[in-house]
Amino acid sequence: MTGAAPPGFTTEVDFELPKGYVDPAGTLHRRGVMRLATAADEIYPLKDPRVRGWPAYLIVLLLSRVVTRLGEVGEVTPAVIEGLFSEDLAHLQELYNRINGLAPSLVPAQCPSCGHQHDAEVPLLGG
Repeated sequence: MTGAAPPGFTTEVDFELPKGYVDPAGTLHRRGVMRLATAADEIYPLKDPRVRGWPAYLIVLLLSRVVTRLGEVGEVTPAVIEGLFSEDLAHLQELYNRINGLAPSLVPAQCPSCGHQHDAEVPLLGG
């Protein structure tokens, strides 16, 4: 992000992964920092051929852009995000959605089998 944030406006959030990332040397990294996403963070990964061929890969690219630190890992790349345990990936997805002010949308739905009316959650961009 460019420029200084107004007083009291937080642009980065510290986190601790439930399990942690184990690097190729076997070192465990659990603490990190995630910054707020920009429009570019959400737009540019859509051009990536890995996302075009596999839309679920979007969250990997998003997180590799906004996780600015993970333990002593030099750079948080898509390969690092791919190496996370599922619980840690889900934790970061939830954090991404929460700090960026994204809330799940509910839409009315009806079960095609029994006709029961309920609210269905529409998935968020961040997972």
